[in-house]
Amino acid sequence: MLRFEVVDVRDGRPFEHHLTGFHVVCLDRSGMALASVDLAAFVREREELSPQRTAFVIGGADGLPPSVLEAAQTRLSLGPATLPHQLARVVLVEQLYRATTILRGEPYHR
Repeated sequence: MLRFEVVDVRDGRPFEHHLTGFHVVCLDRSGMALASVDLAAFVREREELSPQRTAFVIGGADGLPPSVLEAAQTRLSLGPATLPHQLARVVLVEQLYRATTILRGEPYHR
């Protein structure tokens, strides 16, 4: 089973040690913007490939530190608009939920 973590880095404390053993996905405006079905394909891929633990990292108002962006295996974008941190979290969770319903063939996506 795929395991997702959402890492909150707004407080400035070191957090990189929490990412050991995870496929790191940074949310960044320079990342790929995926349609829902493409995100579902990404989720399916993460289920099938090692490591199956995936961490989605969301930065604060200043974005993510360059060292974290460079260490990420994947960069995704939620779109060109600037979102408040808490809203970005909600949008990410909804998109992951939508992706899993697509994979299960449930009608939520329609």
